[in-house]
Amino acid sequence: MWQPISRQMHGVAEAAYIPAMASAPESIGFTRQETATTLCRAIGGMALVSALVTKAEWGAVQVVPYKAHLAVDVVTSLFTLAAPWLFGFSHHAKVRNTFITLGVTGLVVSALSRPEEMDPMKERSLRRKAQALPAL
Repeated sequence: MWQPISRQMHGVAEAAYIPAMASAPESIGFTRQETATTLCRAIGGMALVSALVTKAEWGAVQVVPYKAHLAVDVVTSLFTLAAPWLFGFSHHAKVRNTFITLGVTGLVVSALSRPEEMDPMKERSLRRKAQALPAL
């Protein structure tokens, strides 16, 4: 399968997806739909946590393998696609279409991302650099 998105580029897409999902109620204009707004915040927050614990260049606490991260992205995207019908806001076109767009985007990015784990040498190098930084 053609998978042109590298692990690093997946991180860039993730950095765009997270704020897009979390801010969708304000930017698209459906803050009065409380369930949809709460779901946007929850999905965005979950995606942020998932990104931060992934063994990749952008992971702050690298414990989850990148392939597992991709699996979580697929499940999250499928949930996002189904959410308008699961939670009863499918009749609100603006909200439904936002969830469909973000769900499809997540699925496409996940499907086109190469499931390449980070090289253990690079992982060690990043850990050494992080340990050399001053404590907060």
